[in-house]
Amino acid sequence: MHYAFSVELPPDASSAPAPVRPAVIGPVVIGIAGCSGSGKTTLAHELARQLDATVFPLDLYYRDLSHFPFEQRDKQNFDHPDSLESELFIEHIRTLKQGQSIQRPVYDFSIHSRVPGRFEPVHPQRYLVVEGILGLHYEELLPLYDFSIYVDAPNAICLRRRIYRDMRERGRTEESVIAQFEATARPMAELYVVPSQERASIVVQGTEALDWSIELIFKTMKSRGLLDPLPAK
Repeated sequence: MHYAFSVELPPDASSAPAPVRPAVIGPVVIGIAGCSGSGKTTLAHELARQLDATVFPLDLYYRDLSHFPFEQRDKQNFDHPDSLESELFIEHIRTLKQGQSIQRPVYDFSIHSRVPGRFEPVHPQRYLVVEGILGLHYEELLPLYDFSIYVDAPNAICLRRRIYRDMRERGRTEESVIAQFEATARPMAELYVVPSQERASIVVQGTEALDWSIELIFKTMKSRGLLDPLPAK
């Protein structure tokens, strides 16, 4: 499934001359945030494909709830900032930005728990794309970003996409997805996610052409010295 995007640029950002030298020497960290189902993951993976970047999903860092019965796990508020182990993913992103590898946890969304004893190695690349609904919420995370994007979309579209994703990828039923959306996702988004768009370098609308938006995002990044020059052919 592919989503489309449009983008709001700062004045003259796309036409500003590119700096002669890159503004960032080490790994460039790009943060992407937006409501669940806004299309931020699609944008993250397309940026990663074109930049040969590593994608860093924050929702792999849900706190381990294996010590609770499943019925209790299923009732947790997974859209609240406290549901994520922010201390760990901030440490991991900082480590990657310093050019070192990390071992990130493996999370099973169907049972709301981490997989015991399993970790996934992540190695530093020139670009790291961090994405999650709360990607622009945590104060300690913001200084680690070199560029940030907020993806905006209407609630109806977000819900439809969330149903499709959670039923296909996370073993959920349509009824449970709708119930969770109304009980926690929508109200938590209004409290914590939507206000965070003010912290973004740019805001994109998750309803229009992806290729055009990617091009504009790259122009903005280039104007800030965040895109490496293409190799000579």
